[in-house]
Amino acid sequence: MNQKEIEKLQEIISNAKNLVFFGGAGVSTESGIPDFRSVDGLYNQKYDNIPPEVIISHSYFVKHTEKFYQFYRDRMLFLDAKPNTAHRKLAELENAGILSAVVTQNIDGLHQMAGSKNVFELHGSVHRNYCQKCGKLFDVRYILNSASVPKCDACGGLVKPDVVLYEEGLDDAIVTGAVNAIRNADVLIVGGTSLNVYPAAGFLHYFHGKHLIIINRDATPADSMAELCIHDKIGQVFGEIQI
Repeated sequence: MNQKEIEKLQEIISNAKNLVFFGGAGVSTESGIPDFRSVDGLYNQKYDNIPPEVIISHSYFVKHTEKFYQFYRDRMLFLDAKPNTAHRKLAELENAGILSAVVTQNIDGLHQMAGSKNVFELHGSVHRNYCQKCGKLFDVRYILNSASVPKCDACGGLVKPDVVLYEEGLDDAIVTGAVNAIRNADVLIVGGTSLNVYPAAGFLHYFHGKHLIIINRDATPADSMAELCIHDKIGQVFGEIQI
């Protein structure tokens, strides 16, 4: 880890007036949750010879609901995962009045578990599930413990995770909140994301603040836009930051 990069990051964070963090799957890999595009990631696996990105699409959910839930329970629920150093440090920064918002592409709820309060979950959360017929809400354990396809215990309707599947649009209110947070930030730290997925990757274009920082294990298409790029594990990097 480059000490000069850490010192620069520390200086920017210490002087930030309105810091926003924008994160992806790489934030949770140090908690044991696999990402999507790495060698061991979800997209390089097969499930009954069907690509995962097909299984987690809206049309597959509608046409093959039982198989969708087999995959969902097996490959997308990591309920034993705990927040790592990055999650905890971000919560500490918010508590200290430095960080104003977390914008995340993750659906695992680890930011909230670590203590973050103002979190915009672009792709939803596995912890929220709802009946498509009557709207009753269910927690993730209900999905995990249901036999086959989860049905509402009140009306018998199909229960769906509040997770944005392929072919589905992002929630307008969440998008508006995330865009406004990024637009008003003077420091934007982008971490643990390849910045290859749209529309989420396009959120960087709303940032007109002073310092753009990218922390990611691999290079991203936006590296040339950033004042500081650190190619390392985000949890290890945040572990060096003092508040």
